[in-house]
Amino acid sequence: MAQIASQTVQQAVQTNANAKREEAIAGWVFMLPAFLILLLFMILPLLVAGYFSLTDWNGRTPLTRPDAYEIVGLRNYEQLLVQGRRVDDFYNALKNTVYYVIGVVPTQTIIALVLAVIVNQRWLRFRGVFRTAYYFPSITSSIVVSMIFLFMFSNTGPVNGFISSIFPSYQPITWLSNNDGILHNLLGLLGITESSAPFLSETEIFRISLWDWLSGPSVSMFTIMILAIWTTIGTMMVVYLAALQNIPSQVYEAAYVDGANNWQVFRRITVPLLAPTTFFVITLGLIGTFQVFDQIYVLRNTTTRESTMSVAYLVYDFAFGSLNDPRMDRATATAITLFVIIFAATLLQRRVTGGDKAE
Repeated sequence: MAQIASQTVQQAVQTNANAKREEAIAGWVFMLPAFLILLLFMILPLLVAGYFSLTDWNGRTPLTRPDAYEIVGLRNYEQLLVQGRRVDDFYNALKNTVYYVIGVVPTQTIIALVLAVIVNQRWLRFRGVFRTAYYFPSITSSIVVSMIFLFMFSNTGPVNGFISSIFPSYQPITWLSNNDGILHNLLGLLGITESSAPFLSETEIFRISLWDWLSGPSVSMFTIMILAIWTTIGTMMVVYLAALQNIPSQVYEAAYVDGANNWQVFRRITVPLLAPTTFFVITLGLIGTFQVFDQIYVLRNTTTRESTMSVAYLVYDFAFGSLNDPRMDRATATAITLFVIIFAATLLQRRVTGGDKAE
C-alpha cells in the first residue's frame, strides 16, 4: 500500500510539473510576438545607435566600404560633453529642454486632473461635448496646430490684439521670434540685471553662466510650451477620467457622511487613489517633453535657433542639419545621452512621487 501511495504521489508531482511546463511554454509563445517587436524596433536600434556612437561614421559613406568608419571609442561623448566645438550647443539645448520639461509636465498634469474631476461630475450637463472639446487638440495634427499658433502669436495676431485691447500702451511683439528670457524680464522689473549681479555672470555650471541658467525659457520657447500644454491635456484628461470612474462611489458617499467637504474629498481621497495614474501621466509627460521636436521644427526660425534648440532637435541638427558635413556619429552619441537622461529622470520621478509604492 505504501508503495502504491508513493507512486501515486510521484505521478501527481510529475503531472503537475508537466502542466506547469506546458503553461510556461504557452506563455512564452504568446509573448514571443511582443518580444520580437520590442527587439526589432526598440532594443536593436538602441544597440546599433550605441555602436555607431563609438565610431566616426558620418552617415553618408556607404557601410559596405572598408573605410566607411573607424572605432574611436568615447571620443564623440568627450567632444559632446567635455570639450569640442559643439559642447556649448549641447548644454544650451539641455538648458532649454530642462525648462521645457519643468514648465510643461507639472502644468499639463494639474490642468488635466482638474478638468477630469470637473467633467466627471454628474451634475455637469453636456459632459460628452466637453470631453470631445478638450480632447480635440490631441487628435489634431501637431503640424496643423503649429501653423495655427504661428498665426495666433504673430505680430498682428489675435493674441497681441487681445492684450492691446486690455492694455492700450502695449507694444505688440512677435512671440515666436523673441529670444528674451522670461525670468530675465521679471528680474529686470526688479532692477536685477547682468551688470548689477556680476557673480551670476562669472559663475558657470556646465559651461553656461548662472545668469544664463536663470534666464528661464525664452518668449519663443514659452509660446511652444503653451502649444504643447494645449495639445496634450486632452490625452492626460482621458487617462484621469478612466481612473476616476474606477473609484467606488461608496468611498465618496462615506466621506460626505463623515462631514468632509469637496476640497477634503479631493485632497484626501481623489488625489491619493489616483497616485498610480499620476505616476503614469508624469512618466508619459517626461518622455514626451524630453523628446520634443516637431513643434520646434515648425515654429522655430533662424533668429531663435539658440533659445529654442532642444536636445532632440540637436540630434537632427547633427545628422541632417548640414548636408555638406553630416555627423551621424555625434547624432547617435547625443541620442544615447538623451536616452540616459530620460531614463534617469524617470527613475528620479519614480522615487520622488512614490511610483513603486503606487504600483
